[in-house]
Amino acid sequence: MTGTTSLREQAESIWRAGVEAVDSETLVGNVVHRSGETLVICGHELPLARLNRIAVVGAGKAGGGMAAAFERAVGPEVLADKVTGWINVPADCLRPLERIHLHAARPAGVNEPTAEGVLGSEDILKTVEALGPDDLCVVLISGGGSALLPAPVSAISLDDKQEVTRLLMRSGATIDELNCVRKQLSRIKGGRLAQATRAGLVLTLIISDVVDDPLDVIASGPTVADSSTPAAALQVLEKHATAPRDVPQRVIDYLSDRREQDCVPAPLPASVHHHVIGNNGVALAASAQRAEALGYRVHSLGSDNRGVAREEGRLLADLAVSVRDQGKPESAPLCILSGGEPVVHLAKTNKTRRGGRNQELVLAALAHLWNGDFSRIALLSGGTDGEDGPTDAAGAVADEELLNRAKAEALDPQAFLEINNSYPFLEQTGGLLKTGPTHTNVMDLRVVLIAN
Repeated sequence: MTGTTSLREQAESIWRAGVEAVDSETLVGNVVHRSGETLVICGHELPLARLNRIAVVGAGKAGGGMAAAFERAVGPEVLADKVTGWINVPADCLRPLERIHLHAARPAGVNEPTAEGVLGSEDILKTVEALGPDDLCVVLISGGGSALLPAPVSAISLDDKQEVTRLLMRSGATIDELNCVRKQLSRIKGGRLAQATRAGLVLTLIISDVVDDPLDVIASGPTVADSSTPAAALQVLEKHATAPRDVPQRVIDYLSDRREQDCVPAPLPASVHHHVIGNNGVALAASAQRAEALGYRVHSLGSDNRGVAREEGRLLADLAVSVRDQGKPESAPLCILSGGEPVVHLAKTNKTRRGGRNQELVLAALAHLWNGDFSRIALLSGGTDGEDGPTDAAGAVADEELLNRAKAEALDPQAFLEINNSYPFLEQTGGLLKTGPTHTNVMDLRVVLIAN
């Protein structure tokens, strides 16, 4: 193990190795290339002479990198002659491209539908609707795509959809529940993007930000047959609403009418194909490789870790202490890796607060060991997209030095934790992990190091 770097620096190095492995440009470059006059995409060999137009559409935090890699892979001649496109991305993910337009569909850190997102989604629908049997439609999908692809059904307004989104996120709804409702209120999600086009071939390249890579959940499955129902969406809203007025009446009326009509979505044509080109497992494997190179054994908890952020933080803290003090389940030096995406249950408060699930997880671990011993332990949790809630941090990292600094400044982590106000505590103690946009998104990645 390197002796000249701190545990915190090593934890950050291991985390960044995982993020680098799912770089969006690298992932697309691995599966798209030219072979003479043939375009190869995920094994599909497409003679260029038979392709009239190539439309590239999609949405997600990785959209800019994915689109840039696609442009580079097809080459300047094909790009100029055949390619057009439109991708909805967060405002801080814009970059100049040759033929594929990147559209700022929401501000940075605002993970909800916006008017700009609706405008972009309308352009995407117009693009795919204009395609014919001799055209290729390439759909680039990555995490964050659901909020970036708002196209509310005519019966409800954008305000209605924003209100529902905020309710579900505030109440700790799972991504499956949130996307079930989103799909039922959309003209583009739940396979409706694929239904809108007559393109001869639709190829969707996906960077997954959901546990187990369910195609109908990632970005709410714009090219995947909808398995949700109006009845299921109503059940989700009933579960998370504390009062009838929490959900706009127009939403209830629309879903109730659809339930009564027993609407069944139209099947998708056989010309629609999906390929997951990157996920959390790829990031975990790369992090494990970096940890081993630094001299650590690796104990991986896998990518299927959900739960509640503060509970996950306490569990990881207990596991680190068990390794350090008892050598269980393995002895130090050990790197514990964990992927997934927990939820945060927001406390009721009138006080100002700021944070995200990764920051809350780390703060909870710190509070759990506040009167114990944090020596020889570093615990990091970060969003692979570089975002954690409505903040400019990707997450946070805690170690003994941070704990001592907090005690010296008489900061009580529990007081901050009780109102989900992790950011100010971690900002004052130097625990924030800041990366800026990473242009990828495969959920969260956690690194716990225990030294000898």
